[in-house]
Amino acid sequence: MKEIKRDVYLNKLINRRENGFIKIITGIRRCGKSYLLDPLYKNYLLESGIVEDHIIKLDLDERKNKKFLNPDELDNYIRSLIKDENMYYVILDEVQKVEDFEAVLNGFLHIKNLDVYITGSNSKFLSSDIITEFRGRGDDVKVLPLTFSEFVQGYDGSIDDAWNEYITYGGMPRILSFKTEADKSDYLKRLFEHTYLKDIIERNNVQRIDVLDALVNILASSIGSLTNPNKLVNTFESYGIKDVSVNTLTTYINYLLDAFLITKAERYDVKGKKHILTPYKYYFADIGLRNSRLNFRQQEETHIMENIIFNELLYRGYNVDVGVVEIREGTDKKQVEVDFICNQFNKKYYIQSALSLPTREKTLQEERPLLNIQDNFKKIIVVKDNIKSWITEEGIVVIGLKEFLLNPNSLDL
Repeated sequence: MKEIKRDVYLNKLINRRENGFIKIITGIRRCGKSYLLDPLYKNYLLESGIVEDHIIKLDLDERKNKKFLNPDELDNYIRSLIKDENMYYVILDEVQKVEDFEAVLNGFLHIKNLDVYITGSNSKFLSSDIITEFRGRGDDVKVLPLTFSEFVQGYDGSIDDAWNEYITYGGMPRILSFKTEADKSDYLKRLFEHTYLKDIIERNNVQRIDVLDALVNILASSIGSLTNPNKLVNTFESYGIKDVSVNTLTTYINYLLDAFLITKAERYDVKGKKHILTPYKYYFADIGLRNSRLNFRQQEETHIMENIIFNELLYRGYNVDVGVVEIREGTDKKQVEVDFICNQFNKKYYIQSALSLPTREKTLQEERPLLNIQDNFKKIIVVKDNIKSWITEEGIVVIGLKEFLLNPNSLDL
């Protein structure tokens, strides 16, 4: 398999080097956090002149390192390797397996020539307890599965073939090492069942496994659709499951969020300039995992495309909401959606996702929510068609999906 550089994340680590913070690398399991640290970041350190014995790496999910799950053993071991006043770099993979790891890491913050990098696969890893322990000295870097541009780096074939693979099997890095469709499918199904769900069930002592299982299927079937626990209770009742409470579904959704399997998008009232608390939209961290959960049956291009665009925007560092815009129809008022509002510092973009704009009428339909936004921030429609970007008569930018995904500066075209 070809090397995938993951430069966006590597540069984040380089920019945070020796900044006095614990670098916390989080993300869904098997998305490439360990690979980012070793070999990518480790090789960067070696190439920049750091000698190897000043890079201390422990994989805490390996049996050979079981003794270091004891916090005293881990603390004593790391300290024993510091022989001089030069900087040492500590990389601890899956550190949440260590009992009382917060206290160990807090102690490392007092060693001036120690630069610490840790990984974890659960958002509780960034809980208020850890924030309190680190006293504001934890620096989070969230890693996602491969974006399409990263996937192309490791794919041996044409862009079109890569796209067909990506929208079916997604961007979990190891998927690129499998040759057959059966192997890819089996890998994703095993990953979902035996890694993610098993981990959620065991960690949280889930009692209603049947409800969790059904909830995952419902969310996978409705990516990009507005929902909330109350609506989900009604869905369960329509399936003949009537003993499920709102509190249970809220708890189980939070488990899925904690495991980074799904991400929640809140709605934002553009005119009122405020968030709308409910309902929400949920997107999967990886479209291949979502597809595998549904046995690759529901392959709706519109929803898959929307999920991929959402993840791409997160990868680029944007805060992403679903826009709500009020429009008038005669004397009546109506709320319509803008698929995504993206914010990053002083930048803001409004983005619609559409399969195509074959007619002027369809173009006006997709433009309508955007044209009812009364500000001058850029408004964009991303279409599946492989086109050269253009501007509509109303000043809306239209860009092809592959150009949007492959060009890191596509929003500024």
